[in-house]
Amino acid sequence: MNTELIIDVLRNSILITGLVLVMMLMIEYFNIQSQGKWFAKLKGSGTGQVILGALLGLIPGCLGGFAVVSLYTHRMISFGALVAMMICSSGDEAFVILAMVPQKAPLLFLLQFALGIATGFLVDRFFKKPQVAFCPDGYEIHHQSENTLPSIFRVESYRSAFRHPSTERLLILAGIVLFIGAVAGGYLEHDHSSHIHLDGDCTHHSYTHVGFSLLSERWIHFIFAIFSIVTVLFTATAKEHFIKEHIWEHVIKRHMLSIFLWTFGALLVCQIAISYLDIHEWINNNLFWVMILAVLIGIIPESGPHLLFVTLCAQGLVPFYILLVSSIVQDGHAALPLLAESKGAFIKAKLINMAIGFAVGLACWAFC
Repeated sequence: MNTELIIDVLRNSILITGLVLVMMLMIEYFNIQSQGKWFAKLKGSGTGQVILGALLGLIPGCLGGFAVVSLYTHRMISFGALVAMMICSSGDEAFVILAMVPQKAPLLFLLQFALGIATGFLVDRFFKKPQVAFCPDGYEIHHQSENTLPSIFRVESYRSAFRHPSTERLLILAGIVLFIGAVAGGYLEHDHSSHIHLDGDCTHHSYTHVGFSLLSERWIHFIFAIFSIVTVLFTATAKEHFIKEHIWEHVIKRHMLSIFLWTFGALLVCQIAISYLDIHEWINNNLFWVMILAVLIGIIPESGPHLLFVTLCAQGLVPFYILLVSSIVQDGHAALPLLAESKGAFIKAKLINMAIGFAVGLACWAFC
């Protein structure tokens, strides 16, 4: 196997994983800083529930999804709001979409939002709220004295945090700083002499060598620089409980390795297929079955397998609507608490999502 190909995949996997983790850290920090107020106004009119359920579904990761599932099973929001969330949610893949296909991410999320709201309104005409309640542990909000992050603008916040810094805090800070240095120093760049060109359309590509450049996106650099600096400041001042329980246990230990391995695996499979197989022609001749595969894999209530379609779209091997179908049907692991406590509601919501995803895919396949 080509060593250069593996190194190129490794560099892109590290870059994508780093970008994803920085965005995940920002979500954690802002949720805690807001005292959970993101979720406080979900209970209200049916229209408001569906719209806000869809908005929470758009939040990258599982945070918004867990909140909607919890509120649904507490009879606080409608089944339509739950379905809207599941259509809008892409789980951890949303972070990767922002990193790999930033030009198409706004359109993708907008289409999911519109479909989620329309479907949610229709569903509420036929389904009622749940008859039982339970308390999943999908998201956690502590007391204000423990929950609020120290001010990053006060010198005392840094002094307090570094009087007896934990190993976890030092490792997280070191990792972010090293990653920033690697990006700034160009160590994660691949050979630009031959690469796949991403011009904002997932269906256009030209290549003499496998790979793609994320670092050519200047606005991604700018946004990443802001996120990274703010993340370093929050990590340097946050309380030890937050660092250990929320950041280390949830983001680092639970997500980092999984994201890297799935990203590396998906990239490697696609790169090998492009280099040694005529996969592009096969996919073009079998787009209907690729769409069906996206729907079926979307049933899996877990982040990871769906990265295949993000990678295929980023490399120009499948049209944009295949990624849209995958994103509509799958919701990462946001609905796992629902599966554990209300299998009937999970199955109904998934069947609706599959029907919407299949209908959208079939229409695009027929007319595109």
